[in-house]
Amino acid sequence: MPHTLTELADNFSLFSDWEERYRYLIDLGRSLPHMDEVLKTDAHMVRGCTSKVWMIAVKRPDGTYHFEADSDAHIVRGLIALLLAGYQDKSAVEIAQTDVLALFREIGLEQHLSPNRRNGFYAMVERIRALTHI
Repeated sequence: MPHTLTELADNFSLFSDWEERYRYLIDLGRSLPHMDEVLKTDAHMVRGCTSKVWMIAVKRPDGTYHFEADSDAHIVRGLIALLLAGYQDKSAVEIAQTDVLALFREIGLEQHLSPNRRNGFYAMVERIRALTHI
């Protein structure tokens, strides 16, 4: 799995059509570890997503946040992977300074995802901001 947003953008640019990009997004989601079922509770549910999405954040002693997230939809798992490439193991300040939405627009996801998926992506970003108190 790519480790940075730049690597993700570079990888997306290799694909000429959206069917290939969707496949890549799904492959990114397949690379995510599955969340333990006991963590999939209403308290960890991301509101505003059509699919079921669960997300938790653990603040480490060094001030960085480690996220765990999962979904019942393959494409959404790929969107989670994209978010984690931008936010995983960063401090609240670094998270606030990382513009995942710019990448989302740059690689064309904003105009090629359904409105429900797009709104769900924004809801996940807001959940990360809420969990890290930004």
